[in-house]
Amino acid sequence: MYQALRKLVFTDSHCASDATMKNYEELFEKLDTNKDGKVDVSELKAGLTAMGFTLGKGAAQKIVSSGDSDKDEGLDFAEFSKYLKEHEKKLKLTFKSLDRNNDGRIDYKEIQQSLADLGVSLTQEHAQKILQSIDADGTMTVDWNEWREHFLFNPADNLQEIIRYWKHSTVLDIGDSLTIPDEFTEEEKTTGLWWKQLAAGAMAGAVSRTGTAPLDRMKVFMQVHASKSNKISLIGGFKQMLKEGGVTSLWRGNGVNVLKIAPETAIKFMAYEQYKKLLSSEGGKVQPHERFMAGSLAGATAQTAIYPMEVMKTRLTLRKTGQYSGMFDCAKKILKKEGVKAFYKGYIPNIIGIIPYAGIDLAVYESLKNFWLSRYAKDTANPGVLVLLGCGTISSTCGQLASYPLALIRTRMQAQASVEGGEQVTMTKLVKTIVEKDGFFGLYRGILPNFMKVIPAVSISYVVYEYMKTGLGISK
Repeated sequence: MYQALRKLVFTDSHCASDATMKNYEELFEKLDTNKDGKVDVSELKAGLTAMGFTLGKGAAQKIVSSGDSDKDEGLDFAEFSKYLKEHEKKLKLTFKSLDRNNDGRIDYKEIQQSLADLGVSLTQEHAQKILQSIDADGTMTVDWNEWREHFLFNPADNLQEIIRYWKHSTVLDIGDSLTIPDEFTEEEKTTGLWWKQLAAGAMAGAVSRTGTAPLDRMKVFMQVHASKSNKISLIGGFKQMLKEGGVTSLWRGNGVNVLKIAPETAIKFMAYEQYKKLLSSEGGKVQPHERFMAGSLAGATAQTAIYPMEVMKTRLTLRKTGQYSGMFDCAKKILKKEGVKAFYKGYIPNIIGIIPYAGIDLAVYESLKNFWLSRYAKDTANPGVLVLLGCGTISSTCGQLASYPLALIRTRMQAQASVEGGEQVTMTKLVKTIVEKDGFFGLYRGILPNFMKVIPAVSISYVVYEYMKTGLGISK
């Protein structure tokens, strides 16, 4: 039956030819079991499974949703043939971009190189595993027919979509600004898809940060005010905030926290592209360590540009009712009372924090990814949403554990003038004071609400990102 399907769909003729259209008609008739002139999700799933196709979870639904232009929850023949034609064109383009030596076959080295170009380092063993999941004849190379057979009824358009799963995406927003920027393919840059992805990511971050703002405010409140002599519990802290300013006070500082996403994302992306060009070795290929350096420098550049907003976010988060009327009033009062230097308080620990956060985050993510590929990637390299979210959440949490003391010092320095009787001290003196007064774990005050917001923040940002991608036409 599988060979019959191959004969039906994979003839060597142009998409628009009569022979291909006839093949599409025969295939459509086989799938349309109730003969109502359309193929729905259950018919597609049952028909393709019977013909030997292994469909991923939700794949049939995605295919129907992609081709269903009249929204009647089924594909008529015109929609069905249009989907196959367009999908095949995308697959051909991707196959050609991966076939670097133009010999009509893709080997594991070409897959390795394509992954490396998108920021994913992969061992030979793992690249071969991906190849084996597509290779039907066991030659350890993939020709055009094998590629087409594997992906034609797979809603993942191409290998790059699988690769994109494994990129450590900054879409998973946990409210920190220390992540390495996203990487985009040349195709995404020339077609303008990159800015849509950045816009979708920014919106996801905005909704995610707004949803977890009360926990973020509690974190900052505990970082600045909690100590051995002034123990603040989660419930006690929230009661205190509600008593002082009502329910809306839980979102203090969120406006500027959301507002800084767009400029920071844009600056980070543009700086990253420039640093990669400066640091890349001969041949223009960017090595993993060069990518990490470029990302860290880009993060530092973006943080330098938007750091005054970070200071204002902390001040607005900690403000008492009536202290500031808004962001501009806050900026004006800081400038008048403390001068321009106040807008860069805590800058040094913030910049230093980028290296351990991003380094550990990426290292843990790579380790988890490679563990999954070596242990569970039997017939596919596609990890699925839960694995992706799990890897992102664990790696981000490890990154936070490493950089949290620096984040606490930064916040304390930013808040110094707003704390009554607060002495203006240096970073090293502040560390010494906290350790002497509260011990080593004093550097981790407020980490509980910080951890509590990670899973909801990651989940919200992922869901919103997927909806935004659909809305902006990135994926249908």
